[in-house]
Amino acid sequence: MSSSEALARLAEERVDHRFKGLPPDADGLTVGELAAQRRNLFAEADGFASPVLALSAERLEHNLALMETYAARHGLAFAPHGKTSMAPQLFHRQLEHGAWGITLAVPHQVRVARAFGVQRVFLANELVDAPALRWIAGELAADPDFRFVCYVDSVRGVQLMDAALNGSARPVDVVVELGAGDGARTGVRTQADARAVADAVAAAATLRLVGVAGYEGEVPQADPERVHSYLHRLVALAVEFDKDGRFTDAQEIVVSAGGSAWFDAVADVFAQIPELSLPVLKLLRSGAYVSHDDGHYRRITPFTRVPEEGALEPAFRLWAQVVSRPTPEQAFANAGKRDAAYDLDLPDAQVVRRGGVERPADGITVTGLSDQHAWLRTEPGADLEVGDWIGLGLSHPCTSFDKWQLIPVAEADGTVVDYIRTYF
Repeated sequence: MSSSEALARLAEERVDHRFKGLPPDADGLTVGELAAQRRNLFAEADGFASPVLALSAERLEHNLALMETYAARHGLAFAPHGKTSMAPQLFHRQLEHGAWGITLAVPHQVRVARAFGVQRVFLANELVDAPALRWIAGELAADPDFRFVCYVDSVRGVQLMDAALNGSARPVDVVVELGAGDGARTGVRTQADARAVADAVAAAATLRLVGVAGYEGEVPQADPERVHSYLHRLVALAVEFDKDGRFTDAQEIVVSAGGSAWFDAVADVFAQIPELSLPVLKLLRSGAYVSHDDGHYRRITPFTRVPEEGALEPAFRLWAQVVSRPTPEQAFANAGKRDAAYDLDLPDAQVVRRGGVERPADGITVTGLSDQHAWLRTEPGADLEVGDWIGLGLSHPCTSFDKWQLIPVAEADGTVVDYIRTYF
């Protein structure tokens, strides 16, 4: 099945009880039929049930276009991390906006991407799962246009991969992951360790070394100096490997980094990569940009340091209704941990809607979340009643997307024009 056919089939899925927040009278319609009705989020007659998470159509498009132009301006290839949304429709919009491919983290995510025709996958992990490796080998054998690259960071891991891939038709391309320092996450810790892993790859007939990679977001006590230093180490490792002739079987040399906090540093350092024996694929992997957020990523995005490059816009809003107002200082809305991200920041009360009129949520603060309730503190004079809709900004895109299987995409006036299907 082609990618366009797979995406088209999403519109044929029937709406039912599996999907939170959708209009109750939409049961039995296909997603495509419901989208064609262009319902409004807040319509009383045929509107959506609360709570409901919505993506801004305008802000989503803005973010996609901004990172496309950013990557092009800095000479970077872009493989946004798909684990953020796990939404094939967004994968393809990212590809349409110039992405080289999609980054993923675990085999399940690769299977989702392949089911929807993604042809280039960068797996930011060492893969030692034998059944998954054999499935990858089958995908590579069946599709000569499929490009797959993954991390290696241990001799043992290389040996396990080689054993699982024995007899495979095409070698699996790998990059040595350089750890970001003591106490960081994965990746080799020393140059000597990196060389040992590269030696093991050279001895494995089923693997092909094509570059180096890392994640600067794990640099301990990260600041511009420490992050730049780590990225220079990463580039130096690629230069050393190239000088030693370790990439002779590759068609290009992959040098990859880039989360959502320090991609400006990646652009700075990758611009300084010297000429090597093969073309260099400078691969950026930032993923949170697609929806951005109203907390953690709003604070740490590089666009705050380089405002002349533009600005991402938070595209999520979680709409809930006030269901209890037990005291003048307290209220409760019907969205909680099952609906909202809470691992980095609590939701931000932004707007209140009553009778079709929207106003700022002045004097209203989210102080906690239960499973199905948001705890709201209301200051003296805060105008909030049972039945009001409250729009909440969220922090951390990854743990916002994963709570919703079908997400309405709404224009600024609340008209829903599309639905995004997720696969977590």
